[in-house]
Amino acid sequence: MDFGSLPTVGVDALTSDDFLLDVREDDEWEAGHAEGALHIPMSDFVGRYGELVEQAPEGGKVYVMCRVGGRSAQVAQYLIQRGIDAVNVEGGMQAWEAAGRPVTDGKGGTGTVI
Repeated sequence: MDFGSLPTVGVDALTSDDFLLDVREDDEWEAGHAEGALHIPMSDFVGRYGELVEQAPEGGKVYVMCRVGGRSAQVAQYLIQRGIDAVNVEGGMQAWEAAGRPVTDGKGGTGTVI
């Protein structure tokens, strides 16, 4: 798949108002994720696509994240083909964590990116 023309953004450009979609697997999500992100693992994505459609802001951008950017690029391409304004987050959760952005374990504690 060619991702040359795929819209991409760095984590430094994201704000707390942006809609984040995390497509990592359950164990990765449970170890640590961005607060407020929607989690739909890439392996379940096609079957759970409706959840995204229900929760994504109408007419707004969907910022897609994984650990480093490979899986999220595939999902972003899939969404774009379906008319959704999707943007791949370059560097994924590793870049998010490296930039000092908060990572939560979803239980009130500090998470980690695995």
